[in-house]
Amino acid sequence: MPDTMTVPHTIGTARERGTTHVRRSGKGSPIILLHGLGMQNTVWQPQIELLQNDFDVVTFDMLGHGRSSLPPEKPQLSDYADQVLSVMDALDIPSAHLAGHSMGALISLEFALTYPDRVRSVTPMNGVYCRSPHLQQTAESRAREIEANGGITSPDDTLTRWFGNPIPAELVEPAEICRRFLMSVNPAGYMRTYRLFVENDRRHEGRLESLAVPALFMTSENDPHSTPEMSRAMAAAAPDSRCIVLPKERHMMTLTAPAAVTRHLISFVREVEARTSRQTLMTETVT
Repeated sequence: MPDTMTVPHTIGTARERGTTHVRRSGKGSPIILLHGLGMQNTVWQPQIELLQNDFDVVTFDMLGHGRSSLPPEKPQLSDYADQVLSVMDALDIPSAHLAGHSMGALISLEFALTYPDRVRSVTPMNGVYCRSPHLQQTAESRAREIEANGGITSPDDTLTRWFGNPIPAELVEPAEICRRFLMSVNPAGYMRTYRLFVENDRRHEGRLESLAVPALFMTSENDPHSTPEMSRAMAAAAPDSRCIVLPKERHMMTLTAPAAVTRHLISFVREVEARTSRQTLMTETVT
C-alpha cells in the first residue's frame, strides 16, 4: 500500500506557503511522476504498479489540483518547480529521476533546468513546445472560454482531443477516469494553471541547449496538440537526449498504453543509472 501524506511547500519570490498531497510507493532509486492539467496524482496508478517493485515512486497533486493548495492568482512556471523542490526536501530525496506528462512535462523541464543537481534524468511526455500560430490561437481560445465560464462546463471536447470521437470501446474506461478528474478539479486551480500552460509553450526555447541531465522526450503519433514534431525539436535542442514516438497513440498514452510507456521509461532510467555507476567507478579509480 502506498504511503499518503500532506507536506508543506513554499513557492515563488513571495515564499507563499501551502500544502501538497503526496503518495509514495516502493523502494529503490527515486522516480517522481508529475501529472497533467485537470488530473490528480492517482492518474499514474498504472505506472506506480509497474514501477514500485524496483523504484521509490513519488506522485503528488500539482498546485490547484486534487488536495493540494491553490497556486497564486497569477502563477509562474517556477512556482510549480518550487513545489517539486519542496516535496523532495520534505521527503529527504537528494536527487531523482523526473517524468512529467503534458503540463507535467513543462514542469519537469523547468525543474531540470533550474535545479540540475537534484535531477538524475528527465522524461517529458506529450510536452508542448513552440506551438504553431494556429495551435496557439486554438489554445488561447480554449483558455478564454474556460475563464468566461468560470471553469470546465463539460469535458467532452477535451476527451475528444485525448481519446477520439467516438471513443473506442477499449478506451472508455480511461476516458471515464479522466472525465471524473476533470469534473472534480478546483475551478480556480484549473483556470490559473491552464492560462500558464497556454502562455509557456516557448518557455524553454533557447534554454534546452543548456539542459545538463539526460532526457527522454516521449510522445504519441496521433497527439494533435503535443505533436511528435514538438518532441523531436526538443530532443534536437537538448544535448544528451532522444525522442520516442508511440505509434497510433493519442494524448493520454500513460493510460492507454501504460505498459509501453513504462517499459521505455524503465529502460531509459536503468541506462542512465548504469552510465552513472560507470562514471563513478572511473572517477574513484583515477583518484
